[in-house]
Amino acid sequence: MTKPEKKAFKIATATTITNYSKLYTLIVNDKDVTSASLRINYLRLIKGASFDTSVNYLYELLLNIMLELRKEQDIYYELFDKISKARILYEKSLYKECFNLLDKIKASATVYENYYALLISSRLELEYLLALNYPETNEKALHHKQFKVNETLRITQKMHQQSALYELLKHRMIYKGNSRSEKQKTELNDLVVSEMSIMASSNLEGFEINKLHQLFQANYLISVGDYKSAYHSFFELNNLLEANKHLWSNPPFYYVLTLEGVLDSLRSLHNYDGMTYYIQQLKNLKSSSLNFNTNVVCLIFLYELFPILDSGDFLACEIHMKKYDETLLKKVNSLSLSRNAELSLNIALIHFGLKKFRKAQNILSKVIFASRDYSYLPLYRTLRLVNLMVLYELKDFDFIKYESRSIKREILMAGKNYKIERRIINFVNKQTLPAYALKRINLWEKMNKDFKTISQDVYEQQTIKHFDFLAWIESKIRRIHLSKILIEKMHSRF
Repeated sequence: MTKPEKKAFKIATATTITNYSKLYTLIVNDKDVTSASLRINYLRLIKGASFDTSVNYLYELLLNIMLELRKEQDIYYELFDKISKARILYEKSLYKECFNLLDKIKASATVYENYYALLISSRLELEYLLALNYPETNEKALHHKQFKVNETLRITQKMHQQSALYELLKHRMIYKGNSRSEKQKTELNDLVVSEMSIMASSNLEGFEINKLHQLFQANYLISVGDYKSAYHSFFELNNLLEANKHLWSNPPFYYVLTLEGVLDSLRSLHNYDGMTYYIQQLKNLKSSSLNFNTNVVCLIFLYELFPILDSGDFLACEIHMKKYDETLLKKVNSLSLSRNAELSLNIALIHFGLKKFRKAQNILSKVIFASRDYSYLPLYRTLRLVNLMVLYELKDFDFIKYESRSIKREILMAGKNYKIERRIINFVNKQTLPAYALKRINLWEKMNKDFKTISQDVYEQQTIKHFDFLAWIESKIRRIHLSKILIEKMHSRF
């Protein structure tokens, strides 16, 4: 619960001490509370009381308190609260007051582009007019009201169609990953054609429609590796959102998706200086949703980390990580699977760069071996590649063979030709490198040309942006610390 919610509860229960208020005190005073321990402590404190009854009453009371607070803070809650009040006014035969309130609801819903509240309030008005035999309403006025409802239906239908396509695109990006071949890029054509068809089918405009269109376009460009175009799309979307702050959802979920898209594009373009403004925009966000806030903190942590990590300054990465111990690393259970996997990957990379290989292995094991839920994410394969590097550093070649076979089977079953994955697997299965410096130089010269070609492949860049695996292979062959290789690469870009 947030501080305002806790304060509101204290005010609501200030006059009397009840069983459910005692239950609430037990919960807030024990950070490690579980349902079993709470039941035992409650029954020990209040003998003969019904634990389940108190839990249910406290649950309902807390929901009502939170709802009252939301109605004061969020136009969405306010509109639907007024719709409920309009229904009560009609039931009490206060028809004039009912229609006046419905007019206010429709006006606010139009201003805030809440077409669902607009549709419900408009339909209620028509139903009530019908029941009252259309008082002071001629046929022209009735036609106008019906036309407005039809227009609202058209807008909501277009919004739903666009939302459905964007949701499908995001689902594919999360569970299939970004395009790693022309074939995978072509597989997105059905969504692209459908989106273009929807936009061309009507001349309806509005904030929500433009927002969903630009979100789809920008995420598609990210998915196919066109980061420069994606950045421009996200930049335009960000301008649209910042110009219409009164239309944001609460919490501002789509704004965070936009900022993440901008930051992802900038990182892929190695424009680290350009990230500062958007990171600050994330820091300025405040919400009553604790999970939302944790997700935002995670994004801030990651995008502050990436410029340091990509440059190979692992000591600075460790200092940065320690700053977020309380605000993020102890709250990872609030994150989604995909976000938790991304966080685990980058923390493991920090430990790997510091040569704390056992720590890196422990972090990776919690994701790779703890739950099958993560295995459906494309990032799962990247985690396993990092794990292969850790195993190589630990000289655990037996497990390397087992893991390599498993990853190879996965690639073969998918029918993919992932170049980086194959290079890593081939390298880690060679237990020794040439002892003589001249032979290692010759080996590196042979591999370097191939690596340059891979690095310029737009589809392989989808994996390289998470971590430059080829830089690690180079560091092992040339016997140069990974940090130095990453620094050299960073300088060569500017």
